[in-house]
Amino acid sequence: MAHRITRILIVDDHPIMRQGLITLLEGEDDLDVCGEAEDVPQALDAIEKLQPDFAIVDISLKGRSGMDLLKHLKQQHPKLQVLVLSMYDESLYAERALRYGARGYVMKQEAMDKVLAAVRRILAGEIYFSEKLSSATMRRLLDSASAGSDSPLSQLTDREMEVFQRIGQGRSLREIAEELCLSGKTIETYREHLKAKLGLQSSGELLRYAIERATDLEGNKPT
Repeated sequence: MAHRITRILIVDDHPIMRQGLITLLEGEDDLDVCGEAEDVPQALDAIEKLQPDFAIVDISLKGRSGMDLLKHLKQQHPKLQVLVLSMYDESLYAERALRYGARGYVMKQEAMDKVLAAVRRILAGEIYFSEKLSSATMRRLLDSASAGSDSPLSQLTDREMEVFQRIGQGRSLREIAEELCLSGKTIETYREHLKAKLGLQSSGELLRYAIERATDLEGNKPT
């Protein structure tokens, strides 16, 4: 009996990562990488032309965020199954990913076999997140997918979260602007929004808080 072939689109702006995923997935008889994209416009074009069954999406893309892509897919392609693969810690982004329709989240720091396990779990109709997320946390995330959260960081927009994350990684405003393909003035505006939403008085306070949060996340990563 022939296997049903699942057609997969990979959306990631790193060619080496895309190639690694292709090599991993093409080794499976029932999985076929039908296309790749490095940004949101390419991804939307590929989805219309190729009609994939499944997409693996990075959050951090040049220009528009991968979160923007998730929101679009939830509205326009609700049957497309999506796995988020990201460098960002799931404790910050898993809730948003669920809210926007993703069925799983894998951090890039994890072994590649986790990606395949996640794909299999999602294709079986389940949700995949890392083992470090307890069942209680999963219940909270599923509940908050519709109800939201009281955490200050949960009040940030997707783009504000990207800027905040990069500030915590020690990026300068110029570097952040280049990475996100935005103007320096726009990044300065985002910084002011972050200070206001997080109740911080100065850019120095914002920097310290962002670094502390980044350090906390690093300490929570699996070894």
